[in-house]
Amino acid sequence: MLRDEQLTILRDISQSFAFADDRHGKIDELIAGGYVVKDGDLFELTAKGITAVEEHAAALGDPDAEQASASSV
Repeated sequence: MLRDEQLTILRDISQSFAFADDRHGKIDELIAGGYVVKDGDLFELTAKGITAVEEHAAALGDPDAEQASASSV
């Protein structure tokens, strides 16, 4: 189960936010878990990461969930 902080990072990646250096260790955990891949200097969500963001947003009743996942595909 992902922690809220990890889900926030996944959502930020899906919306193409930049990251502070202190978050890179946490991103490495998400890469190891198969939620994120690194492409050069960019991070992208995997299908597993997209699903996690969508499920979390749906659980919160977030109307922007579909838009957030669509921008990362």
